[in-house]
Amino acid sequence: MTAWPELSHDRDGETLALLHLASQMMGKVKLANSYWVNHGWHIALQPVPDGLSTLPIDAGGRRFTLTLDLCRHAILLGTDNGTLDQLALDAGSVAALYQGLVAMLERHGLPSEFYGLPNEVEDAVPFAEDDRARRYDPDSAARLRAALTQMLPVFDHHRAGFSGKSSPVHFFWGSFDLAVTRFSGRDAPPHPGGIPGLPDRITREAYSDEVSSAGFWAIGAAEGEPFFYAYGYPTPDGFSEADIPHGDWNDELGEWVLPYEKVRAADDPAAMLKDFLDSSYAAVADLAGWDRDRLERAPVAP
Repeated sequence: MTAWPELSHDRDGETLALLHLASQMMGKVKLANSYWVNHGWHIALQPVPDGLSTLPIDAGGRRFTLTLDLCRHAILLGTDNGTLDQLALDAGSVAALYQGLVAMLERHGLPSEFYGLPNEVEDAVPFAEDDRARRYDPDSAARLRAALTQMLPVFDHHRAGFSGKSSPVHFFWGSFDLAVTRFSGRDAPPHPGGIPGLPDRITREAYSDEVSSAGFWAIGAAEGEPFFYAYGYPTPDGFSEADIPHGDWNDELGEWVLPYEKVRAADDPAAMLKDFLDSSYAAVADLAGWDRDRLERAPVAP
């Protein structure tokens, strides 16, 4: 496996779709037991060395985490009394994985109720009813973990160059993408909403402020090949004609995209990704008139 591993829908799509739905179950447990934090940052998964983890979940005097562990190939439960448990991802179906997660939580006296319909997935089937056979390939999961390992330092460096309000580099289970978002400090017009499987009130709160956002879409339950993306909300005039190295403007998405495979095949993948992230942000900030002198800083070396 190369440092930036190959990822493709044909080979890895079935496993990535299963991981997407597994991550949604984990995120929904967090959502069902948390106060709302601005822009939904509290429910995003956190990249960890072995996969993706929830932030700590508090309920009934107990504290626990759920990790999509791509080394053990399991959903790993960690509790406040040091107890560990795990549920194999190769459960055979989404329904079996759902039933296993509920049983694992109840076995430890933890809350197990959460909204049972996937979000941001077309023609979504409730987790409990999705009993068609699903194949889980550990190699595909390992490729996703290795890809995240390579790209995360680039995103972290990009995040460190901004002193204004910014999200962490985190992973949204709704659309199954890594993301980091910078804020100008100004209000944005109400978002039109209309994202499938996502209530408009959530979308409008997420985009209540003017932003520049970039990330990595990891396929998940949708069709297509993985890519990096960058956009601004509201989209500044002239953004689609900006000079974004290596990127292509996508009219349907209204954002710049850079295929993962193009980055993987580059002589210096990290440098290509950095150019894409930096130039797309600069285009949003310049075209929208952000106060860049106030909002930016040189990333501090470790």
